[in-house]
Amino acid sequence: MLDILIIVALISLLIASLSDLKTREVPDWLSFSTIFLGFGIRALYSLTTRSWDSIVAGSLGFLAFFIVGHLMYRTGQWGGGDSKLLMGIGVLIGLKPDFTIVPLILVFWLNTLFAGATYGMVYSMILAFKHRKKFIKEYVKKRKRYAKHLYISLAFSILLLIISFFSVRIMKFTLMILSLITILTMYLWIFVRSIEKAIMIKKIPIEKLTEGDWIVKDVMVDNKRICGPKDLGIEKKQIAQLIKLKQKGKIQNIVIKEGIPFVPSFLIAYIATLLLGNWLLLL
Repeated sequence: MLDILIIVALISLLIASLSDLKTREVPDWLSFSTIFLGFGIRALYSLTTRSWDSIVAGSLGFLAFFIVGHLMYRTGQWGGGDSKLLMGIGVLIGLKPDFTIVPLILVFWLNTLFAGATYGMVYSMILAFKHRKKFIKEYVKKRKRYAKHLYISLAFSILLLIISFFSVRIMKFTLMILSLITILTMYLWIFVRSIEKAIMIKKIPIEKLTEGDWIVKDVMVDNKRICGPKDLGIEKKQIAQLIKLKQKGKIQNIVIKEGIPFVPSFLIAYIATLLLGNWLLLL
């Protein structure tokens, strides 16, 4: 059974990653197919072995990643497709009700966080290089705008560094790391904001909208709000309403913010989990 679950997970994540990179969305049929296949395989195994362990593990895995996916969606970090796909992976990996061992699903989630951070930074750097003229122009503007914040961060970083010279060895190392993090965090924040403003915010025709697109600002027509950033992604009925309004000549284009396709991080994390296993046991 385990081999089948792994194959299903790899195929599902590969298709989802390609779709996310190409269209910035994960189709619902893929997410639901992953969930139903996972439960189906586990249910069949439970019936043949006359044990509920497999279906219980799949249900707990689904529940765990349902909570995580829902939180990520509600806080605006992910779209609905990412969250539903994660639920399917939760079913496939499973979560055994055994609190004496570190669950593999936790290892996968930590791998996802590490992979997501690395992948997101590399992807952003590629975008910055690809659109370097726009990026550099916006980065210079942001540097000037937040110059005061940079100076404060730099001063605090230098202060921590000076204090570290008069500290014991363990404290010295900690303060030096904090000094580096302080200044790098400010530059990283400006870098990300510059990428977002220069490259990821775009004006597109209404017809090119897809479900889950993030709208930058409220769209008002005849003093009525149609959609906006608080929607956590535009819905199909809102897109249909906007198309009707365009046909009436009341609106033409809309400004959206493209996100970094995050699903490839799931694939990288899953492969890392297969290759490295439960590395938390080594700590």
